[in-house]
Amino acid sequence: MYLSESARTVFAVLAATCTATRPQLAAGAGLSKPTVSSAVAELEAAGLAACSGTASGGTGRSAAVYALGPAAGAVLAVDLGPSRTRVRGCALDGTLLAEGAGSRPDAAAVVSGALAELPPDAPLRAVVVAVGDVTTRREGGGERPATAKAGPVFDAMSVALPPGVPVHLENNVNCAALAELHEGAARGRDTFGYLRIGVGIGLGVVIGGQVLRGANHAAGEVARLPYPWDADREPRHEGLEAHLGAGSLLRRAAGAWQDADGPCPSTAERLFALADEGHPRACEVVGRHAADVGRLAAAATAVLDPGLIVLGGAVGSNPQLLPGVRAELARLSWPTEVVSSALGESGTVVGASRLAVARGIQTVTGGVRVED
Repeated sequence: MYLSESARTVFAVLAATCTATRPQLAAGAGLSKPTVSSAVAELEAAGLAACSGTASGGTGRSAAVYALGPAAGAVLAVDLGPSRTRVRGCALDGTLLAEGAGSRPDAAAVVSGALAELPPDAPLRAVVVAVGDVTTRREGGGERPATAKAGPVFDAMSVALPPGVPVHLENNVNCAALAELHEGAARGRDTFGYLRIGVGIGLGVVIGGQVLRGANHAAGEVARLPYPWDADREPRHEGLEAHLGAGSLLRRAAGAWQDADGPCPSTAERLFALADEGHPRACEVVGRHAADVGRLAAAATAVLDPGLIVLGGAVGSNPQLLPGVRAELARLSWPTEVVSSALGESGTVVGASRLAVARGIQTVTGGVRVED
């Protein structure tokens, strides 16, 4: 659909504010009131805006209040995690319309279920899928489309989507960092690092309120840091991730466990629960892991000086890690605040939702920029 430039600008402002009067739209768009009136009429005719009520002004006169119309559509965000799939459907003003979760192999069914909950007359404007290892290589002055290690589950999920809808891949750690910036532990901070420790590891870097993606969209891939790094051993490919991932934590627990310690925990959750109860061996294993995470945080701090590190992921967000991480970081680097994620495992899909809304607005407006 073709929209005038003023209509595109007003639509973007309306999506960001959810509801607004014409004077408020004029102020937000930086346009004259007659221009905004014309733009609103254009949007109403296209079904992209609709009058949702009236508001009383200071002079006693009532002003029409506008919201997005049914033709504005919806977006879908998918967190294709290592074991769980989480989905959220939102209107272009961010209103939550649908959500669902299930195992990773059931991703297609979870997506189909969320799509069925969306308003039937709302066109799907964009889909953002959060996955690991998203890269975009620059070649010959151009840029290849994003690729990711998503595999057959991603392919099966894609079949469940309506044809012709733009699908955007985003790094899952960057999505979670964006969510912490706007809705989580980093609200009010425009520079920080989000360090995820779970099955894998990753670092989301936010500088000046923007996610740093890098030349190949690979900024923060700390799994690629050389490890181990000493005179007697050669670094292994993604050796640091193998050392800090949840699987390695459980293997070290099994290696340290003694018969007198009782049943060895088979999950990270159980290990942390035992540590919380004061179990000596569990405390020892968790403390050693916290020190290792603290060394990674110190490396990130040395490069970025973020001022704040948010610990996330299935392992990293556990508050049992905080004291050890803080102590090791303080020992090795300058003072840096360390906190646990406020959003937990939902952070990735929350951040992906924000990106999906931004993409959906750009689809309607033809590229009028909106903030992440």
